Amino acid sequence: MIATLGQDLSQPEYVHVLINPLPVYGLLIAIVGLIIGLIQRSRTAQIAPLILILLSAAVVWPVVHFGEAGYDRVLSLSDAQGGAWLRAHMYRADQFAWAYYALAGLALLALLLPWKWPKLAVGLTIVTLVSSFAVLALGGYIAYAGGKIRHREFRNEPAPIVPVEPGEH
Repeated sequence: MIATLGQDLSQPEYVHVLINPLPVYGLLIAIVGLIIGLIQRSRTAQIAPLILILLSAAVVWPVVHFGEAGYDRVLSLSDAQGGAWLRAHMYRADQFAWAYYALAGLALLALLLPWKWPKLAVGLTIVTLVSSFAVLALGGYIAYAGGKIRHREFRNEPAPIVPVEPGEH
């Protein structure tokens, strides 16, 4: 069992599948927590969700890294429509990963700046919350294509045509 797990973890596409829900689910949980913290008007209750937003957004880097590393193998295992959805998924991830990095930076600012300037706390937290909703929507858009790569039962429409092949920009 340990050897099998080690073999699985050495495959980038497997690691990608393991960690790719973290940005979406983590962000969703953090949004709920942040709304609760804002309703309570408790800075203390806002700290943990802001940290979770930061971590959920930052984990996109390894998600993208392992996704790119496993691209060729998954493409070789996919049918034509699956390959088209894979290209759409990678294109979307390439186009919008920056939003997660920006959100991570914003969450970091919302955590740190209020120590020096306490009056910024509520405004930065609200901007982070609104930005989190936008980034969550982008994450759903990326994940929508990803879920159709190997799951024919979810394909109720043809894959979109992407303007360029992944990695050609």
